[in-house]
Amino acid sequence: MQFVQEPTPDPSRPQSADPHDEGIIEKTARAFDTNIDEALKLGQIDRADRGVEATFEKGRRTEDSPSNQSIWNRGSAAQFASSELVLAPEIAQRIQDCVDCVRRHHVAGTNLDGNGKISSELLSELGTFGYWGMLIPREHGGVGLRFREFAHLITEMAKVDPTVAGLASVHGCIGAVDPLVTFGSDALKEKYLPRLASGERLSAFALTEKGAGSDLTAIQTTATRDGDDFVINGEKLFITNAGPGRTIGLVAMLDGKQAVFIVDLPDQENEHFQVKRYDIYALRHANNVGLKFTDLRIPKENLLQVTGPDGELRADRGLVIAYHGLNRGRIALCANAAGAMRQLLSSTLPWAEFRTTYDKPIAERELVQRRIGKMAARIAAADALTAWTADLLDNGYRGEAECIIAKIFGSEAQKEAAIELALKTHGGRSFLKGHLVGDNIHDYLAPCIYEGEGEMLSMAFFKALTKEHGEKFFLPIAEKVNELREAGKMKYFVPSNPMHAWWMRGPMSAYGGWVAKRTLSLGVRKLASALGSGRDGVEDLPRELGKLVSFALQGLERMSLEISGSMVKHQAGLPDRQCRMIAISQKAQDLMTIAVTALWGAQQESPLQQQAALAMCEELTMKMNGKLHSPSDASLKRLTRLGKQVIEDASVFTRGTPTPEILQQYQRKGGEA
Repeated sequence: MQFVQEPTPDPSRPQSADPHDEGIIEKTARAFDTNIDEALKLGQIDRADRGVEATFEKGRRTEDSPSNQSIWNRGSAAQFASSELVLAPEIAQRIQDCVDCVRRHHVAGTNLDGNGKISSELLSELGTFGYWGMLIPREHGGVGLRFREFAHLITEMAKVDPTVAGLASVHGCIGAVDPLVTFGSDALKEKYLPRLASGERLSAFALTEKGAGSDLTAIQTTATRDGDDFVINGEKLFITNAGPGRTIGLVAMLDGKQAVFIVDLPDQENEHFQVKRYDIYALRHANNVGLKFTDLRIPKENLLQVTGPDGELRADRGLVIAYHGLNRGRIALCANAAGAMRQLLSSTLPWAEFRTTYDKPIAERELVQRRIGKMAARIAAADALTAWTADLLDNGYRGEAECIIAKIFGSEAQKEAAIELALKTHGGRSFLKGHLVGDNIHDYLAPCIYEGEGEMLSMAFFKALTKEHGEKFFLPIAEKVNELREAGKMKYFVPSNPMHAWWMRGPMSAYGGWVAKRTLSLGVRKLASALGSGRDGVEDLPRELGKLVSFALQGLERMSLEISGSMVKHQAGLPDRQCRMIAISQKAQDLMTIAVTALWGAQQESPLQQQAALAMCEELTMKMNGKLHSPSDASLKRLTRLGKQVIEDASVFTRGTPTPEILQQYQRKGGEA
């Protein structure tokens, strides 16, 4: 047996806590002596990400997702199609019962308590219909919905009350439910899930801190072992649905690593637990508070553990647990936006018919028709992305990249629908107390921050796209550079140095071979397209929608060279080129949204939904072609025609959505009020 002496670490270079477990971020930073300190912190996120991947079967991980396959291999229409939603009668009735419950409380004025929060009576009554147990298995007292069914519930509830819809997501996706269902021991499931299913205990997820939001390595709340307990110290901020008597998933540092604990908050504040209250504009009808822990003791069995690839239980994989639930929350956010935008549309239509300018209802004005057409288009795309991503989760995919697309689109579409479309159409009445837009304006904006701020998530999306490609072609280059540096053969890698190029010929030639092969493949593909062959399985789609799907699939394939080229150009400095990563990421997201929405539109029986899907796809196509701000007359007429059709009959979009009262009505000509 031959023993190899480990090289002596260079004390001038920061060391990883686990050098043998370094990923591409850390190894590339070492190879090029760039951003090493930051890379070591990002390495924690990278290891958590790999931990999440390990919980999914091969063939269902990020590298096998539609997003990655469509860029690095060859995409197909089937990868972006969603199935038809068919609800069992008992499930449909249960969902309707929940929505009707909230509707009754709104009519009776009992939906809010004296403090302006969702009333305990409403929350309790929802529990009798199974609202809080929708994602909990039946053997633990829940309903056991598929995620596609749950997402449908969220949209239906958001038509009536987006806050109540959001609480279902907080409770079931990012709260204590998903961590327990996915990672809890049998004993913890038996102890907690029945009470969470009934609504006896509502839940939240305590992750964010004053100095830890997007940077999850900055968490300072700690857990220390003390006999049969853990002792918790620290503060959390912006925790929705939290408060005395509730159950939370808590992220804290245990032995220097993020861990997740299930914590029953005391029924009353005491010296070990305090609620920090503050005024907040968004989610004002929900409990959103800070939590302070001072030597709070919890049983040691309340520590959640993740099973690693080796079958061992690991307690230091808290971020794995957090990421799992966040993906679900991102889909729920898009589903919620689809319902909230229906509310906005339902309030805008009667106002457009009522309001006259120069003796003509503004519903007959081209500008307003275009705004209403754009609202319908965004609803269609949000429905499409919700269905697609929920199907992926139900089929066992991790869906990280796809869930990010849904979250970003849903939040940005809702923001635009509220500010650019509804508010401008309602005018000054938007700011009256009691007006749907003005009363909820912060709730329409806040999802841009929830579950990850949009542009930060775009960078995470870019990372998800480059993960496999980077590990296959760029990680070997970084490892070879580090090997040569450790051997003292080079201090810095200089590609133009002939000796360096010779030493690096192995990994460099492998990458060069990929570039040549990919370029040839794309050339052949372009030629086949010009000759009218290879239509990507869109032959059975309506012509216009089929063309859009082909456009998206071919654009995604071409992005492989663009993405890889940016990795070559910026190398270890790429993490600092945030704006470039976001621009590339958004382009890929738009292409995937086009494919998903066009395929969804082709499935719809309603011509209005088909036209709405087509309008959204055309808008994204013009954006990508640089024509968004110089549209053709034909595209403008198509959008205004859609808006006019929605004004005439919007039932396919607004069915089940209440119509608010028009405030400050006035006497119109002819004596009508």
